[in-house]
Amino acid sequence: MALTASDLPAMYSLLANSMSGDESVRRPAEAALSQSESRPGFCSCLMEVIASKDLVSHVDVRGISNEEKIHLRQKLLSHLREENYKIAEMLAVLISKIARFDYPREWPDLFSVLAQQLHSADVLASHRILMILFRTLKELSTKRLTADQRTFAEISSQLFDFSWHLWQTDVQTVLRGFSTVVQSYSSNSAEQHHDELFLTCERWFLCLKIVRQLTISGFQSDAKSIQEIKPVKEVSPLLLNAVQSFLPYYSSFQNRDTKFWEFVKKACVKLMKVLAAIQSRHPYSFGDKCVLPVVVDFCLNKITDPEQASLPFEEFFIQCMVMVKSVLECKEYKPSVTGRVMDENGVTFEQRKKNASNAVSGIVSSLLPNERIVLLCNILVRRYFVLTASDLEEWYQNPESFHHEQDMIQWSEKLRPCAEALYMVLFENYNQLLGPIVVSILQEAMNNCPPSVTEITPALLLKDAAYAATAYVYYELSNYLNFRDWFNGALSLELSNDHPNRRIIHRKVAMILGHWVSEIKDDTKRAVYCSLITLLQDNDLAVKLAASRSLCLHVEDANFSEQYFIDLLPICWESCFKMVEEVQEFDSKVQVLNLISVLLGHVSEVTPYAQKLVQFFQKVWEESSGESLLQIQLLVALRSFVIALAYQSPICYSILLPILQKGIDINSPDALNLLEDSMAVSFHSITYIPFFSADTNVSYKNDAEPHVQLWETTLSYAPMMVPQLLACFPYMVDIIERSFDHLKVAVSIMESYIILDGGEFLNMHASSVAKILDLIIGNVNDKGLLSILPVIDILVQCFPAEVPPLINSCLQKLVIICLSGGDDRDPSKTAVKTSSAAILARILVVNTTYLAQLTSDSSLSMLLQQAGVTIEDSVLFCLTDIWLDKVDNASPMQKKTFGLALSIILTLRMPQVLDKLDQILSTCTSVILGGDRDLTEDESSGDMSSSRSQGEGTPPSKELRKSQIKVSDPIYQMSLEKSVRENLQTCSTLHGDAFNSAISRIHPSELAQVKQALKLP
Repeated sequence: MALTASDLPAMYSLLANSMSGDESVRRPAEAALSQSESRPGFCSCLMEVIASKDLVSHVDVRGISNEEKIHLRQKLLSHLREENYKIAEMLAVLISKIARFDYPREWPDLFSVLAQQLHSADVLASHRILMILFRTLKELSTKRLTADQRTFAEISSQLFDFSWHLWQTDVQTVLRGFSTVVQSYSSNSAEQHHDELFLTCERWFLCLKIVRQLTISGFQSDAKSIQEIKPVKEVSPLLLNAVQSFLPYYSSFQNRDTKFWEFVKKACVKLMKVLAAIQSRHPYSFGDKCVLPVVVDFCLNKITDPEQASLPFEEFFIQCMVMVKSVLECKEYKPSVTGRVMDENGVTFEQRKKNASNAVSGIVSSLLPNERIVLLCNILVRRYFVLTASDLEEWYQNPESFHHEQDMIQWSEKLRPCAEALYMVLFENYNQLLGPIVVSILQEAMNNCPPSVTEITPALLLKDAAYAATAYVYYELSNYLNFRDWFNGALSLELSNDHPNRRIIHRKVAMILGHWVSEIKDDTKRAVYCSLITLLQDNDLAVKLAASRSLCLHVEDANFSEQYFIDLLPICWESCFKMVEEVQEFDSKVQVLNLISVLLGHVSEVTPYAQKLVQFFQKVWEESSGESLLQIQLLVALRSFVIALAYQSPICYSILLPILQKGIDINSPDALNLLEDSMAVSFHSITYIPFFSADTNVSYKNDAEPHVQLWETTLSYAPMMVPQLLACFPYMVDIIERSFDHLKVAVSIMESYIILDGGEFLNMHASSVAKILDLIIGNVNDKGLLSILPVIDILVQCFPAEVPPLINSCLQKLVIICLSGGDDRDPSKTAVKTSSAAILARILVVNTTYLAQLTSDSSLSMLLQQAGVTIEDSVLFCLTDIWLDKVDNASPMQKKTFGLALSIILTLRMPQVLDKLDQILSTCTSVILGGDRDLTEDESSGDMSSSRSQGEGTPPSKELRKSQIKVSDPIYQMSLEKSVRENLQTCSTLHGDAFNSAISRIHPSELAQVKQALKLP
């Protein structure tokens, strides 16, 4: 039943109750509202509530009738003069969401109605209309279809002139108003019309955002079209003029009117951001001689202004630097040479692009003569790199926070990181000019502040800045600065003074040693390693954390020299253990754990420190209870520990196995917390790969949860099976039942269990194995099947009598896969069918009776019928056709398996055998003469290399165990030649004259090959 005006009181009551803090009141109201959503008139009823009670609720308007939509749209546009700002903002959002679906087809007059009402609106109404316009334009600009972008371009052409004119009018109104306000300060006049002026300011700001949206999204980027965007040339200079006009009012309002002062800051920053956005979107149009020179010149002058007192606020400086950096690294401003692409005028597109680039490049060069480049470099280093009093106070109060803010903050959010980013781009563009300059700054700073200085003086702070400048551009600067001489003559001496104030220089030395790692030669490595270990023991946490990061870079370096580092390991471990106890912040603990993981992964001498590491992991794990994000990092480090210990990993089982058992029990609260947080924390580069059939809603994740990865690693390096590991396997059923996210790792885990102790494993967990395989087969796509089929193959290989009956359901699915069509043009389906057929062929060879029962089972016939597979002959002979067909797609071992299975087919007392005799003999001959030799060479070389890699007394590796299983494989040991020869004789005995007749139909040359292969007379 439809909602009407009489339902308004009840609806308002429900809405009010739905926001109650009392759950007993809120829940029934929410349920009632949910039920009402499907009733006709619901949205209209809400609209009436909005109009009468100043209440807004979010609703999905896509499912309502067209009549109600028309009513809603009209009603929404009748409330353009909403005084409550929050309600007005929600109305604007609601209109924009409706417009996304209804404009232009169902709401073609939206913009014309808004524009018409804007002409006669007062300040408040016009502000609200512009708010709606901005929200709607922003929403429509995100639609990416070509037709939608064309529609937005049409909107831009209709609205731009009007919006731009309004912006120009308002900026003059605002500036006149500011002038009046400032004059009133000197005359002590009372505040008048400030509210209306501020509303005009906000309207102008909205108009600025609209102009930006129209200019950025309403025109194709000129980097692609090489077409001049006229609004860029018209808008940009006036935006810059507005910045210049607003800036003086920053100081005028600073201590008098907070509201206008904040607006001036916001306006100036936004204007610069708009200019930067236009330059990025339309670089060629922005590169015009009327735009680029004045903007860049203005920014450079502001950055290099020597009058500290006249410098504006930090956020504005950042935007000036962002603009200069964007221009310096803009690829469109650098000439490029590419292939010829002709347009209709016969002029190459790339030539036009090159000409435009050359023109702008000339403008940039004229803006940045050598003197100005050198000046900018000096200003960046000497002014913006220098730590301020507030920086030093922050460091003193919280060294950890200071380190992470300096190290991890987004470069465009703080002034110093922004200056550093600009400096690096500047140096990259002009390294030959600036290389000697930076070296001279460094030399000057070192001369004026020897290592003995302990006071925090301007000279010491300049030295810190100079060290930063040399660290950031190490690659280009290495041509002008010899690291060995610098290290021996200065950097190493800095560490001799351990005064607390020297932490400033110590931290920067640690950073330099990390940045310059690629330039450090063997004759200096030992001294550098010693210096980093010394810094790792510094009294200041910011220095320690910087040293730990640099040490990571050295240990991970391809030229890491363990021989120079090995005797430093004990003190390095102790420093790491101590630092984990000292630090408080999550990022700090992760950084230290990362260093421990890196050390475990790159040094060979881990076993002597194993007990201390076990104690460390035990202590930290206990202390991290409830901190699942930290435990994830601990699991990563623990996994590195297991890999480093290799086949001595049982040393750490006392801590490892309890952690593992708790973590893989996905029904425990701790495991659930780790699961949720592991989704958010990427300890590897996480990649999602499609791994499932089209009707599944899950996807395969290339990297598993940390506990599952740790489980896999533990098994891979286990010298023998232990009861605790054996008892873990049933948890795999729960993991696979939940999702296939970890299929790749689960396959490896199952394989490890089979290889490590298959007999005991199967005795204990046969039903779990069967359940897991049945869950996977038929529910994953070809990629998933190709990962699990080798596990089935190795199971059958190791336990030919026990496994086939156990996994009967899976094998029936494999038969269906083999006999289904659709793989002619799909390589992955061909690979799946080939591997499935090879498993069935193996079973025929090693457990002939079972396969005969499987293929004659009535339940299989029913399943084939349900799958739409038509069988004209027996299932076994259909499989024979598959073996004959797929032999060319098979691996050497699979080819031999097919050959042995086909030779067994020769022993059947069925006349159809003779119909296939020619094909069977041809296939077997091909395998004997070619594939069998390849198989022998492949398997023997792999086995021998595995054997050679294994030392005396070392437990066999997983790969060696796999090789040993392959060597003991009955298929590997059997002679295909002998089998075919004997079974051919049996076939002759069974079929007599019919056999001779079939043989006589074989081409003489083929028959000669058969005799050659079988060594027949």
